[in-house]
Amino acid sequence: MRRVIIMFLLMFITVNAQHYLSNLHATKKDPIYTAYASSLERTDYKLDQGYSLSWFDPEKGIGFESKNGGNIYYAFKSGKDVRYLLKELYKEPVITTSYSDLVKFYLYPFRDIRIDAMFMVYNSQFTVHNLKVTNESNRSIDFTFYPHFELASINNIEYLAQNRSFIFHHNKTRDGWMKEHQIPYAENLKSIFVMSDVPDSYGAYNFLINKSADTSLVLQKSFLLPVLNNSIDQDKTTAISFQKKIVLKPGQSKELRIVRGLDEKDKEGDQLSVISNQLMTMDLELFVKKNEKIYSRIPKLKFDDKEKEMLYWNAFSLIRQCLMKPEGESSYNYYVFSREPKWGWGYGGQVFHESLVMLAYAFMDPLSAMNSQRVYMERQRPDGYINYRTGPYLNEEIIHNGEYTSSAPWFNYINYEIYKVTGDKKFLSESYESGKKFYNWYTSRRDSNNNGLASWGGHAELESVRDARVAVWDKVGWASNFEGPDVNSMLVMEEKSLSAIAGILGFKNEASEWVRKSLERSVLINKYLWDDETEFYYNVNKIDQSFTFKNKDDLKIKEIIGFLPMWAGAASKEQVEKLIKTLTNKDEFWRKFGIPTLSAKDNYYNPIGYWNGPVWVQWQYLIFRGLIDYGYKEIAKELADKVIDNIINQLKVDHYFWEFYSADDYQAGWNKTYIWTGIVARFFIDLDSL
Repeated sequence: MRRVIIMFLLMFITVNAQHYLSNLHATKKDPIYTAYASSLERTDYKLDQGYSLSWFDPEKGIGFESKNGGNIYYAFKSGKDVRYLLKELYKEPVITTSYSDLVKFYLYPFRDIRIDAMFMVYNSQFTVHNLKVTNESNRSIDFTFYPHFELASINNIEYLAQNRSFIFHHNKTRDGWMKEHQIPYAENLKSIFVMSDVPDSYGAYNFLINKSADTSLVLQKSFLLPVLNNSIDQDKTTAISFQKKIVLKPGQSKELRIVRGLDEKDKEGDQLSVISNQLMTMDLELFVKKNEKIYSRIPKLKFDDKEKEMLYWNAFSLIRQCLMKPEGESSYNYYVFSREPKWGWGYGGQVFHESLVMLAYAFMDPLSAMNSQRVYMERQRPDGYINYRTGPYLNEEIIHNGEYTSSAPWFNYINYEIYKVTGDKKFLSESYESGKKFYNWYTSRRDSNNNGLASWGGHAELESVRDARVAVWDKVGWASNFEGPDVNSMLVMEEKSLSAIAGILGFKNEASEWVRKSLERSVLINKYLWDDETEFYYNVNKIDQSFTFKNKDDLKIKEIIGFLPMWAGAASKEQVEKLIKTLTNKDEFWRKFGIPTLSAKDNYYNPIGYWNGPVWVQWQYLIFRGLIDYGYKEIAKELADKVIDNIINQLKVDHYFWEFYSADDYQAGWNKTYIWTGIVARFFIDLDSL
């Protein structure tokens, strides 16, 4: 008997280890990511809608919010007591399962009344809410449930009694960037909001719940006075609701399901009702199992810190969530920077520097990671050019002074790193042919003085990645005037990656030639860009390779790019030893939460600015790798801990990943739900290998 019990416990532990995200007990104080969008195979670019779980702000309700697509909330009534705000609940939500497209949680609106909820973004158009109400008391209870949908303006509302559904119209407007780039997007929409059971009543109201000055009072007045279909004021409606009374005996449960769907306003047919009916009976647990299978490919690491373990798994959810199925000009799956909230330029398509996140994602879905790179290959021009941003409906070239802008040259490096995970030689062969052409196009146009060192070209500041608030660009001059350690370190790594790929494919002579190129460029980097006086790498004036452009030594501004020769392996051991002194100087770069993009001693420094101080996670990873490669493993571990600390804290605050993080404070900035922060997962994988 004892042996059976031990075997059962071992099986239980194994299952939990294999399916970490299916076995959670996460409260709002835990670092869990709670934005959700459909799995990549069920995406539709023009209609896509994601949601964030509202579950941690005590002054807001429990439900699901979106930036432009409307919010879905739950309210509850027992007797005359209406509860909606999180601070009013008897017990706040606890998340038990969370993947990129679904979440399961439970809460207690009142004592002894348990709600087990599952929310799934089925596809870009439909969400499914399944709620199970259980009476845990020893008496019968009357309980009233109010699922409601809220939007700033809801028009042409109809209530179809035979389908238990609201049908209504609304708009989602493209932002200026999307209009300028002619990104197709469905703006005029028709929606359905339907419940599995026949409601006791239904209503339409004129208030925005989360903006009301006295939410509880408004809710009580509205929900206690049902408003019937024939009295709906089409000009004032901002919310619609069902009312369903549930009577439960002790221990009894009742399940309800709500579906919300959207489609283009003028689309023929009644697909909304048809699919909504299908979703009413669909077994949602099948999608949990599917996620478990997908996530099972992720390396199982040992963690002593539970918060780090949660961050690790949730980082993969962020990346996975940004992937979308082949569509438009993309024959392969591609990614966007964020699905909810979406911001125009982040919804256009892929850029090389965001693709660094594939170094982590390749472990989760090797084929999907390779296919994301194939998006660039299939759109590549015959002369080798790959445009700045590539999406299903976008080929953003950005011609500046007659010159085409590309992305920062990380293409071959990413391809080789993906291969090291996947071992797929077919992909490697494809990427080599494409990569050679891109390298030749790029280097033939980025060395105008033929001295062997490259400068940024096209719209140089965009191409450089560091596209705003860069100390050198802002205080000294336009990026194309300089030969820098950033672009040339990237090209060294491109050459090294092409050499490694050629060697694997059996092209020994070509492999040797790529090595020669990388060594020659490394010599030039160390000859011209290294300053013995300050022991750091800087941009130089491409006319005379001096550190002077307008004023003497005005290019001697210590920026994060000065550490990239260490990542590229271009620096000597002696130079790296000197770089480490600057890196670990707390007054300059060794800040509380990582390596800032600019020395803290510079008067342009702002720890939460843009490229003049904050911590950008993917650049931290490059420095982290350089430290490991040169043998500074303990410093690399300490750097990783600094970066991870702030990411964890922000996840505990608002449950989002962000574009960048403050170097000095617990703070994050600009755009949230940003794909490239997902590369933090790769820190853990590399640390584990040490």
